[in-house]
Amino acid sequence: MALADDLNLAAPAVAPDSSAGHYAAHAGAQTNILDPGFNLTLRPMRYPQFFDMYKDAIKNTWTVEEIDFSDDLTDLDRKLMPAEKHMISRLVAFFATGDSIVANNLVLNLYEHINAPEARMYLSRQLYEEALHVQFYLNLLDNYIPDADERAEAFAAIENIPSIRAKGEFCFKWMESVGNGPLETQEDRKRFLMNLICFATCIEGLFFFAAFAYVYFLRSKGLLNGLAAGTNWVFRDESMHMNFALEVINTVRAEEPELFDADLGERITEMIEEAIDAEFTFAEDLLGEGVPGMSTADTRLYLEFVADQRLAQLGLAKRFGSANPFAFMELQDVQELSNFFERTVSAYQVGVEGDVAFDEDF
Repeated sequence: MALADDLNLAAPAVAPDSSAGHYAAHAGAQTNILDPGFNLTLRPMRYPQFFDMYKDAIKNTWTVEEIDFSDDLTDLDRKLMPAEKHMISRLVAFFATGDSIVANNLVLNLYEHINAPEARMYLSRQLYEEALHVQFYLNLLDNYIPDADERAEAFAAIENIPSIRAKGEFCFKWMESVGNGPLETQEDRKRFLMNLICFATCIEGLFFFAAFAYVYFLRSKGLLNGLAAGTNWVFRDESMHMNFALEVINTVRAEEPELFDADLGERITEMIEEAIDAEFTFAEDLLGEGVPGMSTADTRLYLEFVADQRLAQLGLAKRFGSANPFAFMELQDVQELSNFFERTVSAYQVGVEGDVAFDEDF
């Protein structure tokens, strides 16, 4: 493993665990974004792209109180088949803790090691959005599962339902992978990159995108429109979170290209394959009672299709070559989903300007 000196990094003025050193190390020297410390200076602004992302995120403001679940309750009581009810039961059980895991990783790993005040402003906004998602899913469970004991079981699903526990273990494995202390060696930085890539492309970019597909499948049948409306907003936020992480990765690639070697590429591909297996195990459980119009075989193809998009976004070769089998994912209301594609959206309190291009990777 190469030490910091081998990477031509600025040596800290004092020991990294000294609070004075954390500030002094960056008082006058130009640093890379993963250099240890706490750079507090917004001017001159070195990474304006992150400040722009922060401002765009502010334009995305929405509130949980805007979501109306009243029609959903009728659907759950009168319209959903038993297999569809099982699918929703498993899905909301995953929702109960999914965003909390992401929020914890953001605080424990991302905020500490992404050393740019502009980026930390965005991460502060992302943390608010993760809390908003947790509130949304809390309201969802309170509405969908009025019985307190059943609701408690849903919140404990990450411990009691094997397919959800497997996804949780995957998340915690990578959350704990960074270790303690500053990112001083190439291996330290690679471990951090793996954590960042995992949460951006495997958890937010694969686990959550699979969940969105189940929701939009039901909406294509005219079911659970309240859940779908809230999911549109979560989709919008998660897409921006993923774009932010990818921009951090591109920044690190420009500053320290030696980190992005064949070894890192192999690690990423292996991790994404592991994520597909975990998500497919969940799909087999979720669809296990037979949901007409949505098969496990098609779900596997969809996961592979999304994984290929993530690999391409990371500058890696596609692994699977699968096409998107879910036409309903391409037929959703572009106006409501289009934050990822940068279009003004009237359904939100404040729009984001730009052009829409639905053929972009998602």
